[in-house]
Amino acid sequence: MKEILCGTSEITGARFSIYPMSDRFVDIILSSLKEVDTTKVWMMTDDVSTCVRGRSEHVFDVLKAIFLNASIGGDHVVLNATFSNGCPGDSAGDAFMAEDSYLMNNELSQKISQKVAAQFALYPLGIPGYMDVIMDQVKTVDQQGVFSGGVHYASRMDGDANKVFAAMESAFEGARNSDSSHIVMTVTMSANSPSRKEDQ
Repeated sequence: MKEILCGTSEITGARFSIYPMSDRFVDIILSSLKEVDTTKVWMMTDDVSTCVRGRSEHVFDVLKAIFLNASIGGDHVVLNATFSNGCPGDSAGDAFMAEDSYLMNNELSQKISQKVAAQFALYPLGIPGYMDVIMDQVKTVDQQGVFSGGVHYASRMDGDANKVFAAMESAFEGARNSDSSHIVMTVTMSANSPSRKEDQ
């Protein structure tokens, strides 16, 4: 019997969907994808969502750039994403783990100023002290100035999208460095919402 080998545990993946609240949603999504360099990640889209996989920094770089480019026109855009690292069955994206650390989209993303509201939840799997890991990373987000408090089943962040993504990535990376072998993080992010309060 052939031995089945799992992939590199360091692979980070994100399955996400972008929802532009506009009748031009197809153009918004396609134009945002056109602006983003995805050469350092494995990416596949189906009729429900898109999956991006590779080195953690490149997964976050690509997802941030896609969201920012989708929201730059002022339309209300929502991102729904699930990040994962350490999945024991992850293997199809191994080739991209050899990429260097240069972020292909960071220069473009840093030029885009966009206020966002986000909710995230961390799930460190397989360890009894998971709440300690979660609370440590919430403190990390708070130190970066974008934490807005806890909500039911999540924590909220508000601020510039680049800063929110940086805090979110820091929390994910911090959880990766815990004793948990598999980390999952869920994120919902909104830009240009008509219901957003000015003081948020």
